[in-house]
Amino acid sequence: MQKFKIILVIVLVITGLVACEKMLPQAPPDDELLDGPVEGLSYEQNRRFLAGDVAFNDEVFTSQTGLGSIFVATSCGSCHAGDGKGHPFTTLTRFGQTDSTGNQFLHLGGPQLQNRALPGYLPETIPAGATFSKFTPPANTGLGFLELVSDADILAMADPMDSDGDGISGVPNYAFLPSFITPVANAIPRNGKYIHRFGKKAAAYNLLHQTVNAYNQDIGITSTFEPKDVYTGQNIDPEVSDVTVQNVVFYLQTLKAPVQRKQNDADVIAGKSIFIQSGCESCHKQSLKTGFSSITPLSNKTFHPYTDLLLHDMGPGLDDGYTEGNAKTAEWRTPPLWGLGLSPNSQGGQYFLMHDGRAKSIEEAIILHGGEGQRSKNNFQQLSSAEKQKLIKFLESL
Repeated sequence: MQKFKIILVIVLVITGLVACEKMLPQAPPDDELLDGPVEGLSYEQNRRFLAGDVAFNDEVFTSQTGLGSIFVATSCGSCHAGDGKGHPFTTLTRFGQTDSTGNQFLHLGGPQLQNRALPGYLPETIPAGATFSKFTPPANTGLGFLELVSDADILAMADPMDSDGDGISGVPNYAFLPSFITPVANAIPRNGKYIHRFGKKAAAYNLLHQTVNAYNQDIGITSTFEPKDVYTGQNIDPEVSDVTVQNVVFYLQTLKAPVQRKQNDADVIAGKSIFIQSGCESCHKQSLKTGFSSITPLSNKTFHPYTDLLLHDMGPGLDDGYTEGNAKTAEWRTPPLWGLGLSPNSQGGQYFLMHDGRAKSIEEAIILHGGEGQRSKNNFQQLSSAEKQKLIKFLESL
């Protein structure tokens, strides 16, 4: 009898576990999520990834932990929900630079407008005479792959004199390095400046540069890398540790690349061909490769971001009169298109595309292309309705 009771208990426990498992919601498929680590990290690397994840997404700063006194956001994750694109409510304002001579309004709070403040402080306003531009926060995924594209490969895609006559003359953004950055061994400098690749104007050299700037300019948090307080302009003690900064950098480096969906769908396949034939791939290069990395899953890999990491003149319609680094005011870095179809997940259920979120659909974003993008836009407008739908379906699959 005792044996029968034990067996009955075991059966009931197993039945309960199975029933609970069926009641639990299924995890979304991997291709529907932008967050998550690259496959192949070691146990210690996964621990570091999780530490960076917590610092990026869970740590909310307060006045007691260093927030402000003026700021834009209270955490990293508040601008990148699910590691996706930002929303108009999280869009940043940059001001003060009109050409390659540098920002003339740094003494008045440039380059970023801190539009929020703790009680007792006044938020910044754009100074008289300063040009400005709105920057919608980009998606974070796959950044580690982009960081590892060699300068040589970027320069091989550049065509500053449009020698092939296709109307595309992409150029890298060369700029000086901050003191805390050590250039990579295979860097190709020019007149003391180095190729930068992150941000709307490609004004950040690598993910450490991007992270340090975000802590300082977005949240008002100082570090040993950037000790200057955005409110007083004075150097103060670090408010975030080097370990935390480096963990966030590692997290951004090892976020997985977006996974394309419906790759075998006939319309998606046809849409990709239309994308290439229309000239879109002249800037949105589908395949790049990484160099060597001590992070094995990132090392010597071919990946598909649909960008060339170069600046392109997008015409007067997208010229805000503001720039960064060596870029001209009408020049913008080609944004990666991978993850595009998942953008509404972090943007309130709809699209906010282009550098400032002005385009409310993929088609509207294409129509806003000018300058070097004019020919591809014209080709798109000449497509039939069915062809346009296939092209957009392909872009939504990325």
